[in-house]
Amino acid sequence: MNPTIKQPFTFIDLFSGIGGFRLALGNLGGQCVSFSEINNDAINTYCTNFAEDGSLNLGDITQIKNLPDHDLLTAGVPCQSWSIAGKNLGFDDDRGQLWNDTIYLLNKARPKAFIFENVKGLVDPRNQAALAYLLDRISQAGYFAKHFVLNASDYGVPQDRVRVYIIGFSDQACLQKFSLPAVKKTHLKLRDVLQDCGEKKGGKLAYGETLDLFGEFLPDKKRYRKTYGMNDFFLFNDIRNGPTTIHSWDLLDTTKRQQYICYLLLKNRRKRLYGGLDGNPLSLTHFQQLDNTIHQHELEALVDLGIFKKVDYAYTLLQNNAGLADAGEQMVLEHISAGEVTLDALKACRELKKAKVSFEKVLNQLVAKQVLVCSEVRYEFRYTKISTGIEGINRIFLPKSEAFPTLVASDSNDFVALRDIDADNEYDFKHAFLEEIYHKKQFRKISMQEACLIQGFPKDFQLPESRNRWMKLIGNSVSVPVVQMLGEAILATGCLKPKTLSQVSFMGTKSLPTKL
Repeated sequence: MNPTIKQPFTFIDLFSGIGGFRLALGNLGGQCVSFSEINNDAINTYCTNFAEDGSLNLGDITQIKNLPDHDLLTAGVPCQSWSIAGKNLGFDDDRGQLWNDTIYLLNKARPKAFIFENVKGLVDPRNQAALAYLLDRISQAGYFAKHFVLNASDYGVPQDRVRVYIIGFSDQACLQKFSLPAVKKTHLKLRDVLQDCGEKKGGKLAYGETLDLFGEFLPDKKRYRKTYGMNDFFLFNDIRNGPTTIHSWDLLDTTKRQQYICYLLLKNRRKRLYGGLDGNPLSLTHFQQLDNTIHQHELEALVDLGIFKKVDYAYTLLQNNAGLADAGEQMVLEHISAGEVTLDALKACRELKKAKVSFEKVLNQLVAKQVLVCSEVRYEFRYTKISTGIEGINRIFLPKSEAFPTLVASDSNDFVALRDIDADNEYDFKHAFLEEIYHKKQFRKISMQEACLIQGFPKDFQLPESRNRWMKLIGNSVSVPVVQMLGEAILATGCLKPKTLSQVSFMGTKSLPTKL
C-alpha cells in the first residue's frame, strides 16, 4: 500500500499484540511513544521486529494511571466477549470490562484522535445496547466518534476479515472532515500469496518454491461463484448443503438409502417442531413420522459409521432428590418444567454460561444420584460444529479464491488446495475435487509466511516457530492495510500536528477521572 499522506505524529499502542497498528502507522510517519501488552510471546515478537528493548511497554492496562503525551491512541481491545467463537457474554465477561479501562485512559490522556478495533459481533443486534453504551461513554469523555464495519478484502489483502473500527476526535470539526476512501477491489487472488500452488510443465512444484506467474491456472471467466453459483472453496459439513458441500456420507462407503436418511435429518433438524435449538436432534419417532419405513437398526448403522451420534435429549425428575450439594445441580434443576428438563432449555440458559456450569457434566451427576433419568434419546450428526468440519477439515480453498477466511488465534481447520480444477457442471465439479484434490491429498494449511501476507504483514516478519504460537499472534492482530488506510484518512483531516519525540513528556497528575 503506497501512502498518499505522510507526516510525523506520535501514537500509543494499547493491546499492541505483535504491532499491526505500529507497522501501519509507522508507514505514515508515526512514532510510537509507548505500547501496552501483557502476553510474553507478543511482547518478544513486538520488540524483535521493531528493535525495542521493552522499556516502552506500559504493561497491564488495568494498572496504568498515566499515559505519555501523544497525538493518536490505538487499541485492539480483546474481542472474545463479543465474538461468535466465544460465549457472547459482552460486559458479563471480564475481558469486556477492558473497554472501561481503555475509555478511562482516553479520558485521562486527551489525545487528538483514536482508533479502536473489535470484532463484528460488537455491532450485532444482540449487542446493540453495549455498543450504544460504549459510544455514550466516549461522548461523555468529550470525543466525537463514528463506527465503521470494514472488510480487509476491500483494502488490499486476500482475506475475508470483517471488523468494527471506532474512529474519534477531540474536535468535532475533524470528525465532520473524516471520510473513508472508496473501496478499491484488489485483483489479488489467494494464489498470489501462496508459495507452492500450481504446477510446472515439467512436474509438481516443490514446497517452498515460488512461481513468478504462479503456474498455469484457469482464466477468470470460469469463476464458479459467478457462473454456476458454486463457491471457489469446498465446505466439509453435515449440517449445511450446496453444490460444493462435502458431507460425511460423501467420504464413506454409504448406500443410497443411508444417504436418503442423512438428508432427511439435514432437511428437518432446524424446524421448530423438533425443539428450540438452531439444530435439533430427532428421535426414532420423529424419523418415522417423516417416513414410516425407517427402522431403528438403520439409525444405529449410521451411528456405527460415525455419521450419526446418540443424544440423551430429555430427562425426567425422580422422587429421590436428596444429597444435592452442588450449586450447578441446583441451577439445572431450576429448569425442570412439567417434571422434565431438555437440552434445548439448558443450552439457551445465559445464567449457566455466566456461571460456567457444564450442564452435560451436571446431568450425568444427577443421573448417577438418581435425581434424573434419561427419558428420550435422539439422533444427531456426529459433526455439528461448523468451524470443526469433518475429520479435522472445515474448508479447502482453491487457489483462484478471492480471499482466505478470517485468520483466528486458535488456528482453524481451513486448508488450501495445491491446484485448481475445472468442470462443466456441479456434479463433475464436486467429483473432480474429491478425486483430484481430496483423495490425492493435494491440500495443506497455510504457512507462516502466507499468514503474514494474508494479514498484510511482510512475509519476513519474525514470529515464533511453533505453529500454535505464531497462529495465535497473527490471528489476534489487525489487518495492516486497513489501519494504514484509516490512518491516512485521519491525517487528511489535519487534526494531527507534527511532533517529535523530544517534545513528548508524561502528563501531569491532574484529578483522576473515575473508571467506568
